[in-house]
Amino acid sequence: MCNNYANHIPPSEIFEIFSDHRLPLIFPDGTPNLEPDDDIRPTDAAPVILPAADHSILIRMKWGLTPNQPKRPPIINYRSEGRRFERGRCLVPASSFYEFTGDKYPKTRWRFSRADGQWFCFAGFHTGEGEAARFALLTCEPGPDIAPTHDRQPVVLERADWDRWLAGDDGLLVPSPAGTWTVAEAPRTAKGSLL
Repeated sequence: MCNNYANHIPPSEIFEIFSDHRLPLIFPDGTPNLEPDDDIRPTDAAPVILPAADHSILIRMKWGLTPNQPKRPPIINYRSEGRRFERGRCLVPASSFYEFTGDKYPKTRWRFSRADGQWFCFAGFHTGEGEAARFALLTCEPGPDIAPTHDRQPVVLERADWDRWLAGDDGLLVPSPAGTWTVAEAPRTAKGSLL
């Protein structure tokens, strides 16, 4: 399941897109310095958008919910089926995400980017506040573009649905339709970063 994604979105572009939404975006701590990142992994801090009264806010929080049992890894993907999300909703901006295939290391890394070239937001769930704040990506059955690579997919919301998700609509947690994604093998350098 998705344990690696990229974010190359300038904060100014996120702000501009959200200015047209019902929940316009503010930066509570000033405009953040978000460097392009090809390799966001579990436990990394990443930008997340949260609802707040009549607007939304962008903050950074760590990827991976704290598990209930000790010595367990963080919960990075959270199955959406059969659940209601009455609180803790968030959006996680991304440029692309990766899935891996193969039984032995190094596995083949596949980059999924939107066919329309746009950046997107995962549907997310978060817990905690301040330094204890953590998020996970919600997952569902895979759409046809992802099914050949993995039996689950992160939920990716259409731009028109971002406000609806933050406002409480649970009917949006569905697979991506055919033709949403382009898939390409993502080679690495010796250090593990993308070429």
